[in-house]
Order: sequence, then C-alpha cells, then structure tokens
Amino acid sequence: MKIHSVEVNNRKRCLEIETSKGRLSLPFSRLGLIPSATNRIVKAFVDKELANEGITYILSSGKEDSVPLDAFLDYARDPEYLGKMMLYKLTLEAEKLVAASSLSKREIARKLNTSPAHLYRLLDATNYTKTIDQMVKLLTALGFKVDFKIQREKAA
Repeated sequence: MKIHSVEVNNRKRCLEIETSKGRLSLPFSRLGLIPSATNRIVKAFVDKELANEGITYILSSGKEDSVPLDAFLDYARDPEYLGKMMLYKLTLEAEKLVAASSLSKREIARKLNTSPAHLYRLLDATNYTKTIDQMVKLLTALGFKVDFKIQREKAA
C-alpha cells in the first residue's frame, strides 16, 4: 500500500495521510519528534526514498523525522496489518523453535507432509503468502501447543 498525500492538522494535533484504504491519522504524541506551539511542523511530505510507504516531516527548528505507514496502520488497529503482525510473530517463534529442535529440517518437512523448500518458505519472516493455519501446523509438528489469548485492549 502506498501513501498518496499527507496533511498536517494542527487543530486536531495529528498527521493525516491518504491511502487506497482511505484516510488515516496519527496524533503528534505518537511521533518521534513531537511538535509544540513554538516548534511546529513546517513541512510534511510523502517520502519517495521510503517508496511512498512513509512520510517525512520537518520542524521549524530544522529537525526532521520519518514515520512509516505501519505506524498509521498500527494506531488505526487495521485488521489486515494486525493479522500480518501476528503471522510475523508466529514465524519468529517458529524459527527459534526449529533452531532449538533436535529434528532435522528434512524430518520436520516430512512430518508436515511437504517439501523442504516449502518449510523454508514457512520460516521466511518476509513471506506473507503463508497462513496462520500453516504456522500452527508447523509448531504442532515441532511438539508445541499453540494457544491464542484474547484480551481487551488498554485504552490509549
């Protein structure tokens, strides 16, 4: 997903971006360099160096910082983004458990009834074509039980 435009909303004290999913905002309090009444944002732009997946803003003091699209998606609690983050965390945990396992990767692939190449794709943290179901099967093949915990989010 790419960012099409960015606006500074001083009244709401937030940055607002336009994407193909619509408008997303991020409060100034979530920024690395927090603007103030005396040190305002003088310029904000979609950063081409971040492949249009981030914005950069400059304060009147001359300091600048960048914000990735992920910060906006996380703040908005985007379900697609949160699903990818859950998949990413499961993958990192599976990598650790495979490394600590006494089973060879070939044996793990045999237990999953798949090829070693597919096992490597499952262990690739940048591969989002896999499913949570596949990761649960992998962790089960390693001898672990996967249990999801559902809890109410704390108010921000």
